[in-house]
Amino acid sequence: MSEDHKKQLEQQLWNIANTLRGKMNADEFRDYILGFIFYKYLSEKMYRYADSILEQDGMKYIDIDESSEKGREYLEAIKEETLEKLGYFLKPSELFSEIAKRGNSDKEGEDNFILEDLRKILTNIEQSTMGTGSEDDFDNLFEDMDLTSTKLGRTESEKNNLIAKVLTHLDNIDFCIEDTELDVLGDAYEYLIGQFASGAGKKAGEFYTPQEVSKILAKIVTTGKTKLKSVYDPTCGSGSLLLRVAKEVEEVNEFCGQEMNRTTYNLCRMNMILHDVHYRKFDIRQEDTLEHPQHLDKRFEAVVANPPFSAKWSANPLFMTDDRFSHYGKLAPSSKADFAFVCHMVYQLAENGSMAVVLPHGALFRGGAELQIRQYLIEERNYLDAVIGLPANIFYGTSIPTCILVFKKCRENSDDILFIDASQHFEKVKTQNMLREKDIEKIVSTYRNRTEEEKYSKRASLNEIAENDYNLNIPRYVDTFEAEESIDIEQICKDLVELDKQIVETDKTIASFCKELNISTPF
Repeated sequence: MSEDHKKQLEQQLWNIANTLRGKMNADEFRDYILGFIFYKYLSEKMYRYADSILEQDGMKYIDIDESSEKGREYLEAIKEETLEKLGYFLKPSELFSEIAKRGNSDKEGEDNFILEDLRKILTNIEQSTMGTGSEDDFDNLFEDMDLTSTKLGRTESEKNNLIAKVLTHLDNIDFCIEDTELDVLGDAYEYLIGQFASGAGKKAGEFYTPQEVSKILAKIVTTGKTKLKSVYDPTCGSGSLLLRVAKEVEEVNEFCGQEMNRTTYNLCRMNMILHDVHYRKFDIRQEDTLEHPQHLDKRFEAVVANPPFSAKWSANPLFMTDDRFSHYGKLAPSSKADFAFVCHMVYQLAENGSMAVVLPHGALFRGGAELQIRQYLIEERNYLDAVIGLPANIFYGTSIPTCILVFKKCRENSDDILFIDASQHFEKVKTQNMLREKDIEKIVSTYRNRTEEEKYSKRASLNEIAENDYNLNIPRYVDTFEAEESIDIEQICKDLVELDKQIVETDKTIASFCKELNISTPF
């Protein structure tokens, strides 16, 4: 897809979103727009697969008569195959295009009220999976799309008109899902998630990591690999980070993630399916990762995360017997869970795996329990591979500077830790700082080659880090000091003397003008 086509598609989607923008805030209309895009995707996958089954009979899925006995036989057979292949089922009359057509119909005698049918269809999609392997992946997937909300309109008719309008606009967009080389729909979905995140203030951090940061994390954990057995994100949000990792390799066999927020958890499952990740290949759970971890029996080849910065957690003393935390001697403080997430992720990391996590800068140098955990990870385990400083104000909803910590259990370069200061390499776009492609490439290539560059990167020995009491603050290792231009005091003195002479001459000139004009001098 050309860049122009991509921009045109993004503009079309944003125009549709604006249909709802005046009715509700970004968080709310996000759920409707993304939900309808997901419904359109499911419909297109359904009829394309059904058409392929019916091809030998010279039939199209949309032409099946649902009321006839023969038609019901066809539907039963197709349903069985579709549930196995796609994980869900839609009847011809339930397809997105059919509902959009009905909602926009102005034919005399044809009922264009679709609201009630739409509610039933979304429920039917979820219920079609009951008792199958995809049941957990579709359970309550559309629960955030409240079609009874007064925010859609005061009357049922107003709500119906608005929804019909949105569906009609979406129906006119070709997402090219038959082209397996393109991921137009997935990219469009990611675009909208990013747009909603930028307008959602502090809440944005709950479900979205900027693509530039995701790209860095993904490239780091896939260094030297073309396939991954598994990738895990303990705070997976909308799943964009998991999916970004998949773009860096030829194949990922398993995606696992955990998300506490119910709405964001639904968003993540939709995002997985929209990016054509088979329901058997992903396992996304809704729970508090620190308090109730869901994947403790697994070890992952790639672990990535952008946990909520300095979140609170219970730090219950009982966790001192938990294998994730027991080795460190202390728990991360209850007011700052940053290192609780690190300990959890290290526990889930496979021996041959790589892990990259985004943290606030304070995690590099805070004392107390966090210092003890840092020291254990470096001195006792030697797991820390790199520390990367990012620019401030690149995350939605917070302007604080952040960093990436990279961990490996089997490090190739076990004698030193690489420090990269990328904090000054960015482009300012409106109120947000953005990492450019060249900034991303510089970080990644510096990490992969472990190159040292003055004022940018340094390999610090373990002894040097120990001498700094395991304080990982980047300026201790990467000297970014810029010497100020030297000042010639002697020349300045001469300039001042000359200036005084000029002032005296100017005063004389002014005095002579005043005398000619017969007025008082100003001094």
